[in-house]
Amino acid sequence: MSPRAAWRLESLGFTRPYDYAAGKADWGSFGLPIEGQRHSGTRVGAHVRTDVPSCRPEDRMPDVRARVAAAGWDTCFVINEQGVVLGRLGRAALGRDDDVSIEEAMTLGPSTVRPSYELDAAIERIHKQDLTGLPVTRSDGVLVGVLRRDDAERAVHTSSA
Repeated sequence: MSPRAAWRLESLGFTRPYDYAAGKADWGSFGLPIEGQRHSGTRVGAHVRTDVPSCRPEDRMPDVRARVAAAGWDTCFVINEQGVVLGRLGRAALGRDDDVSIEEAMTLGPSTVRPSYELDAAIERIHKQDLTGLPVTRSDGVLVGVLRRDDAERAVHTSSA
């Protein structure tokens, strides 16, 4: 079971959800250094923006909308007390002018990538799905940040020049 699913179950009142123990593969998934030909600089974690806004499920939409706009972003990640991603508020949700809780407005379980995900694969995915960015989480579901399309493309262009 994923960490996000475990935290969601706990928030719904389940007392003993199971989460797996970390292994060797978690090293890169936590953004720890990788050496060799496909070193850390060729991975998403080296190019992620960590200043992406976050909020809690119990927050109110007007407050979050104002914070996100002031920060210059068009998305906000919904996290729990431990920083695990539970959901996302995109442009459509942030464009609403109703006063609801974030839990009512969020999209549950957004697709994420790990810091160890290869940058060229991330760019391919961004183009294929016509995204402006990819959310990045550790293997325990904790938000690292967002890989922005323009940052990823610039990094690849700079490294090939």
